[in-house]
Amino acid sequence: MSYSTIEVEIAERIAVLTFNRPKVLNAFDGVLVRETRQALDEFCANDEVSVIVVRGAGRAFSAGFDLKAGAATAGQRELAEWRAVLEADFDFIMAFWHAPKPTIAAVHGYCIGGAFELALACDVTIAAQSAKFGSPEVKFGSGAVALLLPWVVGPKAAKELLLTGDDRITAERALSLGMVNQVVPDGEEFERARAVARSMAAAAPGAVRLSKLAINRSYDAMGMREALASALELDIYLEAAGGAERAEFDRIRREEGLNAALAWRDRKR
Repeated sequence: MSYSTIEVEIAERIAVLTFNRPKVLNAFDGVLVRETRQALDEFCANDEVSVIVVRGAGRAFSAGFDLKAGAATAGQRELAEWRAVLEADFDFIMAFWHAPKPTIAAVHGYCIGGAFELALACDVTIAAQSAKFGSPEVKFGSGAVALLLPWVVGPKAAKELLLTGDDRITAERALSLGMVNQVVPDGEEFERARAVARSMAAAAPGAVRLSKLAINRSYDAMGMREALASALELDIYLEAAGGAERAEFDRIRREEGLNAALAWRDRKR
């Protein structure tokens, strides 16, 4: 298949999916979401693929969902429209969790917002030493789409990070909290991810798939699926309700541009 926002390749039973919007730090727009879902479906149906590695082109893994892409209609969407948008975003992130084959994120640069959630949804995450993680949504009146963080780091750390909107979490702290599996020198994250992928691809495919399914079902038994659905429902209402912070952020974004809106957000720290 030919794609406009991602690149794909398959070698050694490893599929590599690269977010390819480097001029906007690989921000997720509607096209990238659709193309990624299509590529994942193809990888999962391909018997020549045992493991999936995801990475970003250019200076970052991804800056998360593209704020510019929804700027024109964000303040005009009704509840039903927000539901459709956020459910699609949620399914995009969780596709990496639910994929029957292992998913590995190779992260460098920024991994923020929805990209942070996507990296958490992957089965293994390898981080470059200078990578930065975080979820800044509360700073502009928004919320996490896929609230995976509490399931990964526990409630104390999740509340600290999400309620402050910290988006400068270092790779070393991410490692200490269990958000990533390994931290490697800058530039080595993709090769380390491939090394992990090769180890998985060398194992019995059926055993790998069923072991991943068993782990995921353990989280289902603990109520994760229902908890994520409940959190998504709250986020839908939060987005539809707007609020003073969101209104001001959107006003500055419309009148002065996204960089000015982000600067206003950061001055509120």
